[in-house]
Amino acid sequence: MRTLTYFIATSLDGFIADPKGGFGDFLFEGDHMTALFEEYPDTLPAQAREAMGIDAPNKTFDTILMGRATYQVPGGLPSPYPHLRQYVVSTRLTTTPPDVEVIAESPLARVRELKEEPGLGIWLCGGGRLAATLLPEIDELVLKIHPIVLGKGIPLFAGDTPTTHFAKATTRTFDTGVIFATYTKSDT
Repeated sequence: MRTLTYFIATSLDGFIADPKGGFGDFLFEGDHMTALFEEYPDTLPAQAREAMGIDAPNKTFDTILMGRATYQVPGGLPSPYPHLRQYVVSTRLTTTPPDVEVIAESPLARVRELKEEPGLGIWLCGGGRLAATLLPEIDELVLKIHPIVLGKGIPLFAGDTPTTHFAKATTRTFDTGVIFATYTKSDT
């Protein structure tokens, strides 16, 4: 069975973006970025992969799930991750390129189907409301914790969620102060 991983940047106070959906306050330079490029090249959009000359096969993920706001980030591409199977969960989005599928209803059921298919992992890219909806199916959290307090914004999980336990798998601290913390779903 495939794994659903919520791989996301977050502030110290648990926000994945500012109130308008921006993430410009996060750090985009430093040793944590080198690790990101080397270890998770699948998570880079097409423009970044092209600029960096990354044409390697996917290592971790072959599928991406995004909420509408994540997909329509300002300046975004109509097909931001052509090296992945792209899904956008939205009831309002109607037009996408052929390689981007819209999930308009039952995202939990669709994720369960995707997890049963063969392949690499499934990357939940954002946003917070979608993460709250899909929490029962999230197997792993990979949090890129940035040393900043935003004070307000889009929370890691936006909405009512059941208490869900995760166990620490790994942590890695970088000179920039960014921490990569990986947690796996726990039975307790």
